Amino acid sequence: MRVLAVGAHPDDLEILCAGTLARYVAQGHHVIMAHVCRGDKGHGEIPHHEVGEIRDQEAQAAAEVIGAEAMALGLPDCELYVNDETMQRVVDLIRIAKPDLIITHHPDDYHGDHNAVTKLVLDASFSATLPYFITSQPAHPIAPPIYFTDTLAGIDFTPTEYVDITDTLELKKEAMTQHQSQITWLKEHHSTDILDFIETMARFRGLQCDATYAEGFQSMRAWGRLSPTRLLP
Repeated sequence: MRVLAVGAHPDDLEILCAGTLARYVAQGHHVIMAHVCRGDKGHGEIPHHEVGEIRDQEAQAAAEVIGAEAMALGLPDCELYVNDETMQRVVDLIRIAKPDLIITHHPDDYHGDHNAVTKLVLDASFSATLPYFITSQPAHPIAPPIYFTDTLAGIDFTPTEYVDITDTLELKKEAMTQHQSQITWLKEHHSTDILDFIETMARFRGLQCDATYAEGFQSMRAWGRLSPTRLLP
């Protein structure tokens, strides 16, 4: 399969689903890790235009750790809205990636950029199939099944499916380690050790499904998006 994971910022996918993405790669699937925003406001000292460049490079390095392809739309943090321009950008992302499956944020997460990305992905993944929704790319033939990642800290999120990431947890953490600018920012701004956060969440989800470490997901429950077979690894 071709698996497209779409996060709002560089590092969101590493935090929320990198263990699963690494399992897809290990099974021979092609994984694309895309971030919509530049991460340009995620620092308190480095100028925002420099932060965006640094975080894009970190995302590239993290994708390489997993064995995935990296893509970026380069939109500014905290200025992401569902409008014609951004919709066309996400439609083109989907048409270029040609996914059989999409993973993205839960519709009700803690950050407005996350929620905007979810809305954009849900609508764009259907519009991308329409030949008369004209962009620079040809239509994608299918509206792929969509899976929502856990919310940050699992708040108000009950997984319907789990992926055992016991064998890929260290790879997930190594991918996150590439985001040094964000690791520093999260410690300073959020008082969060994100590597400990990742392991704690994975252990918590693992306890729920009889695995040492796991990631939780929900499938998009909508006509045309459900499959009778398991698509997660």
